[in-house]
Amino acid sequence: MLDKAVVVLSALEAGPATLAQLVAATGLARPTAHRLAVALEHHRMVSRDLQGRFVLGARHAELAAAAGEDRLVAAAGPILTALRDSTGESAQLYRRNGEHRICIAAAERLHGLRDTVPVGASMTMLAGSAAQVLLAWDDPERLSLELQQARFDASTLSAVRRRGWAQSVGERERGVASVSAPVRGPSGRVVAAVSVSGPMERLSRTPGRLHAPAVLGAAAVLTEALRPTAPAGG
Repeated sequence: MLDKAVVVLSALEAGPATLAQLVAATGLARPTAHRLAVALEHHRMVSRDLQGRFVLGARHAELAAAAGEDRLVAAAGPILTALRDSTGESAQLYRRNGEHRICIAAAERLHGLRDTVPVGASMTMLAGSAAQVLLAWDDPERLSLELQQARFDASTLSAVRRRGWAQSVGERERGVASVSAPVRGPSGRVVAAVSVSGPMERLSRTPGRLHAPAVLGAAAVLTEALRPTAPAGG
């Protein structure tokens, strides 16, 4: 039964899921999937979003913080600092949490006009280049629901998948532009989005032309940091 519970949690790494979607993703019988999801919800490993869909619960972040083993956050500091220094713009790392994205690490521009996003800030999944990245590789059925209120559409996300990065101009906040790229876990699944953001006056209406290579480079380094390390010895 523990193995099946892990299968349920792994399926929810991709984002919110109805019971039917959970059954399809796991291959479990509907009563089994429901029983496990409800049991995991009792232990705060799973919770529900505003639409009643199952999502990963807050207990995961608490356990990672308590163990000090959140490799993504641990690796992010120097990488975001280097990204900020190379682009001259504020850099952030976002992780999805149900219907929101959470800033889990940031390196702010040191002076002048900047886009300030504090660590811990919860932001919408309906606008912004980071939201585009976190949704672009989602399950198509789930994605059709998520796009109903978004400020971008399916063709935008198709372009994100094709080129490997996203940009937005005034989508989340007037006058702010951003560029984001996906960070992938060991399984290849998108687990976070790394971004740079700043005033449109500096980033222009095509910020990807300026900063996509740097953001993609930072995302690649973060992805590499999440790869399992081979045990020492021989």
